[in-house]
Amino acid sequence: MNAHVSAQAFRNAMSLMSAAVNIITTDGPSGRHGLTASAVCSVTDTPPTVLVCVNRSSRAHDVIVANGTLCLNVLGSEHEDLAKTFAMPGLSPQERFARGAWRVLASGAPVLDGATVSLDCRVAARHEIGTHSVFYAEILDVALAQARRSLVYFDRGFHLLGAAPEAPPAMA
Repeated sequence: MNAHVSAQAFRNAMSLMSAAVNIITTDGPSGRHGLTASAVCSVTDTPPTVLVCVNRSSRAHDVIVANGTLCLNVLGSEHEDLAKTFAMPGLSPQERFARGAWRVLASGAPVLDGATVSLDCRVAARHEIGTHSVFYAEILDVALAQARRSLVYFDRGFHLLGAAPEAPPAMA
Protein backbone atom coordinates (compact mmCIF):
# COMPACT_ATOMS: atom_id res chain seq x y z
CA MET A 1 0.00 0.00 0.00
CA ASN A 2 1.40 3.39 -1.02
CA ALA A 3 0.80 6.23 1.40
CA HIS A 4 0.44 9.69 -0.12
CA VAL A 5 2.66 12.27 1.51
CA SER A 6 1.49 15.84 1.02
CA ALA A 7 3.86 18.55 -0.18
CA GLN A 8 3.41 20.33 3.15
CA ALA A 9 4.26 17.19 5.16
CA PHE A 10 7.36 16.72 3.01
CA ARG A 11 8.44 20.37 3.48
CA ASN A 12 7.90 20.06 7.25
CA ALA A 13 10.04 16.92 7.35
CA MET A 14 12.81 18.49 5.25
CA SER A 15 12.88 21.58 7.51
CA LEU A 16 14.24 19.28 10.22
CA MET A 17 17.15 18.15 8.06
CA SER A 18 20.11 20.48 8.64
CA ALA A 19 21.71 21.77 5.46
CA ALA A 20 24.51 24.12 4.52
CA VAL A 21 23.34 27.45 3.13
CA ASN A 22 24.74 28.17 -0.33
CA ILE A 23 24.56 30.86 -2.96
CA ILE A 24 24.56 29.35 -6.44
CA THR A 25 25.81 31.77 -9.09
CA THR A 26 26.25 31.74 -12.85
CA ASP A 27 27.51 34.05 -15.56
CA GLY A 28 27.99 33.74 -19.28
CA PRO A 29 26.25 34.57 -22.56
CA SER A 30 22.82 34.58 -20.88
CA GLY A 31 23.93 36.92 -18.11
CA ARG A 32 24.66 36.82 -14.41
CA HIS A 33 22.27 35.43 -11.84
CA GLY A 34 22.20 33.72 -8.46
CA LEU A 35 19.98 32.19 -5.81
CA THR A 36 20.15 30.78 -2.29
CA ALA A 37 19.91 26.98 -2.11
CA SER A 38 20.30 24.21 0.45
CA ALA A 39 19.58 21.17 -1.77
CA VAL A 40 23.22 20.46 -2.58
CA CYS A 41 25.50 17.46 -1.99
CA SER A 42 28.62 15.70 -3.22
CA VAL A 43 28.27 12.96 -5.85
CA THR A 44 31.76 11.59 -6.55
CA ASP A 45 35.41 12.54 -6.28
CA THR A 46 36.32 11.00 -9.66
CA PRO A 47 35.63 13.31 -11.39
CA PRO A 48 34.89 15.75 -8.56
CA THR A 49 31.15 16.39 -8.93
CA VAL A 50 28.36 17.92 -6.86
CA LEU A 51 24.63 18.07 -7.43
CA VAL A 52 22.54 21.20 -7.07
CA CYS A 53 18.73 21.17 -7.12
CA VAL A 54 17.03 24.29 -8.50
CA ASN A 55 13.32 24.97 -8.86
CA ARG A 56 12.50 25.35 -12.57
CA SER A 57 10.31 28.38 -11.77
CA SER A 58 13.34 30.27 -10.42
CA ARG A 59 14.55 33.02 -12.75
CA ALA A 60 18.11 31.77 -12.20
CA HIS A 61 17.24 28.25 -13.45
CA ASP A 62 17.12 29.04 -17.17
CA VAL A 63 20.21 31.25 -16.90
CA ILE A 64 22.18 28.34 -15.38
CA VAL A 65 20.91 26.03 -18.14
CA ALA A 66 21.91 28.49 -20.89
CA ASN A 67 25.32 29.39 -19.40
CA GLY A 68 26.27 25.81 -18.54
CA THR A 69 28.25 27.01 -15.51
CA LEU A 70 27.67 27.53 -11.83
CA CYS A 71 29.58 28.29 -8.68
CA LEU A 72 28.52 26.73 -5.39
CA ASN A 73 29.43 29.26 -2.65
CA VAL A 74 29.11 27.69 0.82
CA LEU A 75 28.26 30.51 3.19
CA GLY A 76 29.96 31.39 6.44
CA SER A 77 28.40 32.79 9.57
CA GLU A 78 28.79 36.39 8.40
CA HIS A 79 26.70 35.81 5.24
CA GLU A 80 23.17 35.46 6.66
CA ASP A 81 21.99 38.79 5.22
CA LEU A 82 23.45 37.90 1.84
CA ALA A 83 21.65 34.54 1.91
CA LYS A 84 18.38 36.38 2.56
CA THR A 85 19.09 38.84 -0.26
CA PHE A 86 19.69 36.06 -2.81
CA ALA A 87 16.52 34.29 -1.60
CA MET A 88 14.28 37.33 -2.17
CA PRO A 89 11.98 36.91 -5.17
CA GLY A 90 11.77 39.89 -7.48
CA LEU A 91 15.28 41.25 -6.93
CA SER A 92 17.27 41.80 -10.10
CA PRO A 93 20.68 40.19 -10.52
CA GLN A 94 22.23 43.66 -10.19
CA GLU A 95 20.54 44.16 -6.80
CA ARG A 96 21.70 40.73 -5.61
CA PHE A 97 25.33 41.17 -6.66
CA ALA A 98 25.54 44.73 -5.34
CA ARG A 99 26.16 43.14 -1.94
CA GLY A 100 29.28 41.13 -1.21
CA ALA A 101 32.63 41.11 -3.00
CA TRP A 102 32.80 38.92 -6.10
CA ARG A 103 35.52 37.57 -8.36
CA VAL A 104 35.75 34.78 -10.95
CA LEU A 105 37.70 31.58 -11.45
CA ALA A 106 37.83 29.19 -14.44
CA SER A 107 34.12 29.10 -15.38
CA GLY A 108 33.48 32.83 -15.09
CA ALA A 109 30.67 32.30 -12.54
CA PRO A 110 30.78 34.73 -9.59
CA VAL A 111 32.80 33.52 -6.59
CA LEU A 112 31.98 35.11 -3.23
CA ASP A 113 35.09 36.43 -1.48
CA GLY A 114 35.14 35.01 2.03
CA ALA A 115 32.79 32.07 1.34
CA THR A 116 33.76 29.08 3.47
CA VAL A 117 34.39 27.23 0.21
CA SER A 118 33.52 27.98 -3.41
CA LEU A 119 33.27 25.21 -5.99
CA ASP A 120 33.57 26.59 -9.52
CA CYS A 121 31.82 24.21 -11.93
CA ARG A 122 30.61 23.40 -15.39
CA VAL A 123 27.23 21.70 -15.70
CA ALA A 124 27.89 18.13 -16.85
CA ALA A 125 24.27 16.90 -16.85
CA ARG A 126 20.76 17.90 -15.85
CA HIS A 127 17.72 15.82 -14.94
CA GLU A 128 14.21 17.06 -14.25
CA ILE A 129 12.04 15.62 -11.51
CA GLY A 130 8.86 17.20 -10.24
CA THR A 131 9.29 20.96 -9.91
CA HIS A 132 13.10 20.92 -9.94
CA SER A 133 16.14 20.29 -12.10
CA VAL A 134 19.04 18.38 -10.64
CA PHE A 135 22.27 19.82 -12.01
CA TYR A 136 25.33 17.56 -11.91
CA ALA A 137 28.23 20.00 -11.78
CA GLU A 138 31.82 18.97 -12.43
CA ILE A 139 34.25 20.99 -10.32
CA LEU A 140 36.85 22.99 -12.25
CA ASP A 141 38.39 24.92 -9.34
CA VAL A 142 38.11 25.29 -5.56
CA ALA A 143 38.58 28.38 -3.38
CA LEU A 144 38.87 27.87 0.40
CA ALA A 145 38.57 30.57 3.04
CA GLN A 146 40.44 30.55 6.30
CA ALA A 147 37.15 30.83 8.21
CA ARG A 148 35.71 27.52 9.33
CA ARG A 149 32.30 28.64 10.62
CA SER A 150 29.39 27.63 8.48
CA LEU A 151 25.84 28.91 8.10
CA VAL A 152 23.25 26.12 8.23
CA TYR A 153 19.49 26.07 7.83
CA PHE A 154 17.42 24.03 10.29
CA ASP A 155 13.78 24.21 11.38
CA ARG A 156 13.16 27.20 9.09
CA GLY A 157 15.93 29.30 10.62
CA PHE A 158 19.63 30.10 10.21
CA HIS A 159 22.15 28.67 12.68
CA LEU A 160 25.91 28.83 13.13
CA LEU A 161 28.05 25.72 13.00
CA GLY A 162 31.74 25.57 13.81
CA ALA A 163 34.27 26.29 16.44
CA ALA A 164 34.34 29.71 18.02
CA PRO A 165 37.47 31.70 17.26
CA GLU A 166 40.21 31.28 19.79
CA ALA A 167 40.19 33.87 22.54
CA PRO A 168 43.38 35.90 22.88
CA PRO A 169 45.57 34.87 25.78
CA ALA A 170 44.75 36.57 29.08
CA MET A 171 47.02 39.45 30.04
CA ALA A 172 48.96 38.94 33.25
